[in-house]
Amino acid sequence: MLTIDTINKQFGQKQVLRDLSFNVRPGEMFGFCGANGAGKTTTMRIILGLLTADSGTVTWQDTPLTRAVRRTIGYMPEERGLYPKMRPVEQLAYFGQLHGLGSAQATRAAEQWLERLGVVMGPKDTIDKLSLGNQQKVQLAAALVHDPSILVLDEPFSGLDPVAVDALADGLLEKAKAGVPVIFSSHQLDLVERLCDSVGIINGGEMVATGTVEELRARESRKQLELTVTGAGAGWAAKLPHAIGAQENGNRALVTPDSPESAPAILTAAMQLGTVEQFGWKTPNLAEIFRGAVAA
Repeated sequence: MLTIDTINKQFGQKQVLRDLSFNVRPGEMFGFCGANGAGKTTTMRIILGLLTADSGTVTWQDTPLTRAVRRTIGYMPEERGLYPKMRPVEQLAYFGQLHGLGSAQATRAAEQWLERLGVVMGPKDTIDKLSLGNQQKVQLAAALVHDPSILVLDEPFSGLDPVAVDALADGLLEKAKAGVPVIFSSHQLDLVERLCDSVGIINGGEMVATGTVEELRARESRKQLELTVTGAGAGWAAKLPHAIGAQENGNRALVTPDSPESAPAILTAAMQLGTVEQFGWKTPNLAEIFRGAVAA
């Protein structure tokens, strides 16, 4: 297990991380979510050893991360770190050798990952001749080419079309299924919700929510009811008792009750206003959970 335990980091007078803690199990996809400047990239750089925490620890399998362990980490930065005038195969083979692979082994791994990720290129194309999506795939291949023990990815899906997103997602899921812990940050919360086993939401350097999406949904304090009522007339949702908020759109409405126990009374009142075709608790998506967590 990769464990980040109460790490703190300060730059000058600014406290960037405050007692930040989370775990990522082998084979787990962990979505690291937060606004720009929340501390995601700083955390990743501390895991990689590019920055040193002021306090706290980062351990892998209950042992502090050594330089040798960090050499096995696959890292994908938000800003591409590729050489634009090199061909993808040559570049990936070079990165593989930096991680300790032999020349022939590195070349084979480079070719395999380029094929697996579906990189579209000509035989003599250099990186700068590739589309944005294909450059992003090569950047991911650079993180995968040495068969990493841990994957740390900073905004890997940024700016990609849906086809490229699916190709990258398949590559990450393949590594997770092989037992590799995967951490990736993203502002695309629908992707995080779809791909990740667990999620951490960071705000102002603090972890304000962590767990599976279902666990975060269960903790959501602002419960809403979804209703569809026909024949009730305009303004019907505002007439419901125990409602501290109502968003009406024709026959449909989202109603915030004053307590979960008020739901039966709201249903009874709705049945008196018209024909109830739908009634139930709304399932919040990750974007709604995120907004609630960072606003708290």
